[in-house]
Amino acid sequence: MEQLVLWLIILTEIGFAVFSFVKQREKLQWLRNRCCVSAVELVLYLLLLPFPGIDFTFRYKIFFYLLIVRVFLSTLCYVLKKKKAIGVKHGFGIVISGLLGIVILSLSLIPSFIFADYQGLSTTGSHEVAMTNAILVDSSRIETFETDGSCREVPLYFYYPADADGSETYPLIVFSHGAFGYYMSNTSTYMELASHGYVVVSLDHPYHSFFTKDTAGKTITVSPEFINNVFYINEETTPEQEIYELSSEWIDLRIADMGFVLDSIESSQNVSALSDAWFLGNTEESTIQCVLNSIDCDRIGLMGHSLGGGASVTLGRVRDDIDAVIDLDGTMLGEETGYDTATNSYTFVNGAYPVPLLSIDNEEHHTSGEIVGSYYVNNVVIDNAIDGHNTYFIGSGHMNFTDLPLFSPFLASKLGTGTIDEVHAVETMNAIVLNFMDYYLLGEGSLNIQESYE
Repeated sequence: MEQLVLWLIILTEIGFAVFSFVKQREKLQWLRNRCCVSAVELVLYLLLLPFPGIDFTFRYKIFFYLLIVRVFLSTLCYVLKKKKAIGVKHGFGIVISGLLGIVILSLSLIPSFIFADYQGLSTTGSHEVAMTNAILVDSSRIETFETDGSCREVPLYFYYPADADGSETYPLIVFSHGAFGYYMSNTSTYMELASHGYVVVSLDHPYHSFFTKDTAGKTITVSPEFINNVFYINEETTPEQEIYELSSEWIDLRIADMGFVLDSIESSQNVSALSDAWFLGNTEESTIQCVLNSIDCDRIGLMGHSLGGGASVTLGRVRDDIDAVIDLDGTMLGEETGYDTATNSYTFVNGAYPVPLLSIDNEEHHTSGEIVGSYYVNNVVIDNAIDGHNTYFIGSGHMNFTDLPLFSPFLASKLGTGTIDEVHAVETMNAIVLNFMDYYLLGEGSLNIQESYE
């Protein structure tokens, strides 16, 4: 529908310019007509609002406000200049006015082309879903991305059954986003799980996250150094030893974040009080306490996308309170213990992976893993796991395992999507996640993981 809006504006401006040339070039009449055309453009937009894809959201907010400003300015210009508007409007002025109108209004429509009219996916569970947030301040760690000696802060966002009151407990799922991602990357997954009786806590990893906020309200954007290093390790000429060192640093940071969150949740639940590590901002303490009281810390699952998936796998090995792990299209980098330059091969963690593990990959990731075979870390971990499972989506790309293709197909395509239908991919993934967690955390149903999906 954004194309229709754009073409209506272009045709209206061109039509006005042609009419001015052919019929009415007097300055006074042109000023009056300019007011009318600006008002018509605003009315056209308002008339299109009932149609799907046209709304008052951020996608059209700049465009809408610009239309109002144009009506105001054209009216003001007419009022101020009508007594001096004598003679004929120059053709050059008519053309420039039309071109400027088209360019400015077209630019204001850019958000509508980049972002989709996405209202979220419907949940299938019986619970309404509520959401709250807080920030945990880890006084034991200095923020290495800063030089002011400040402590590491971890923003966390809870998605949970709205009717939770502490009288019933639910399994806990901790989610870690991918590189340059942020806590909302898989909101549909959190919502689906919470609707079925789970408490999901999604983290932001500051400086790995596209953006987040700290306790001072400051917006923290992704580290340029981190961005450069991510692109660097994906170059074919990058030495494997450097890839190992950089990826190990990232995994260590993330498992420290996730472990700190789990420890804070468990300790606060045990004493029925929040420690000084909790920064609540505008969130009521009673709300957070109610959520914590609704968590069953004897049933904990981990999951993440990309780098977050790899970190989840590592944390699942090193903690004894984890019951199930899902890796969404992530390389299990933390399972690598080093790179042997003599044999040009990686070394891996000894011992079988101790908890149920599911790896969900895109088609190219799966195919490249098959080519590398038993030397690929994901294959090593799954093959040696006590209870390992893997599957892949035919026709999928890396971002098809997030909500980004639903929210912004344009941006997702630049980061990597396949030919699979975006909604179908996410809904299918969410169903698999729910089935896996239900089976291992609730002991419900039968596990039904296919070799592949399309």
